[in-house]
Amino acid sequence: MQATKATVGIIANPLSGRDVRRLVTKASVFQNAEKSNMVLRMLGVLGKMGVDEVFMLPDVSGIASRVIHSLRHARAAETASLPRVTFLEMPITDSAADSLKATELMKERGVSVIIVMGGDGTHRVVAGANGDTPLLTLSTGTNNVFPEIREATITGLAAGLIASGKVHIKDVASRNKVVRCEVNGRRTDLALVDLAVSTECWIGARALWEATCLRELFVAFAEPDAIGLSSIAALVHPVPRCDPYGVRLLIAPPGEGIVTVQAPIAPGVLVPVSVAEICEIRPKELFRVDTPRGTIALDGEREIEFSESDSVRVWLEMDGPLTVNVNKVMQKAAKNKLLVRQESKN
Repeated sequence: MQATKATVGIIANPLSGRDVRRLVTKASVFQNAEKSNMVLRMLGVLGKMGVDEVFMLPDVSGIASRVIHSLRHARAAETASLPRVTFLEMPITDSAADSLKATELMKERGVSVIIVMGGDGTHRVVAGANGDTPLLTLSTGTNNVFPEIREATITGLAAGLIASGKVHIKDVASRNKVVRCEVNGRRTDLALVDLAVSTECWIGARALWEATCLRELFVAFAEPDAIGLSSIAALVHPVPRCDPYGVRLLIAPPGEGIVTVQAPIAPGVLVPVSVAEICEIRPKELFRVDTPRGTIALDGEREIEFSESDSVRVWLEMDGPLTVNVNKVMQKAAKNKLLVRQESKN
């Protein structure tokens, strides 16, 4: 009987870390050359962990071409044990649709895990399609609350330990909370971290980096050391990532709330935000958006326009994506000596 192949998916979003906030806030730019290097570091350890094949998102922005070039030279020199790398056959649109399609194809191919390289927006798109396929998160975006900032080598090592069956996914992965919304009774999308209601009526450049237009904020979790809109909630009512509740804030005009928060809502941007009301929200508890018209921003990006004739409802769910805790994987590896070889003594 033929053994099941160990396979891993890698979605390296070439557009992450390059949105308009790079211009208006002077945030750092995450170059695609470094993303290619991160992929190559992961491929090296995936091969050593026994992974047979890696499926990757194709692109025309240089990541794929650099990876292919480096792999050819490595194999020609026979300097590394590398998995087979297959770029998925799919149309490239240079939009979020690429990450979505790649996730669907990787799921169909039965990969053990999907490594996602991007910001909150990239991970949100993947989370809408990954089903029960666990994710390993790597931060390469602007607002990086959901994904981890971690050396790619360790992420690749954790993925390889899981894909090769050395660590069981049930011991190291957990479900995440999400904030969901519906417009006129139809479910539209989800937010992994925060959903913001803005009075701005058009999606425009998508990224939301000004607080003056905010009216309501729903967070699945809010950590005090985070950047982005969730920091507003985190500084008045922190919400741990693993606890079964979220928080809703009503935002008031300057000086008219019960508290004013100095919040780091974007890289280099610290602004006062007046909060009129704070309440915890429980799973499946429905909230009607009272703002008459505007846009809904999901994890910092405006995605949905609505008007007076629309009914918008928001709620918290516990059915979000399954993510791998890399710390737990490496603790398992250390405890069970998975990366240790006893040397014989003569």
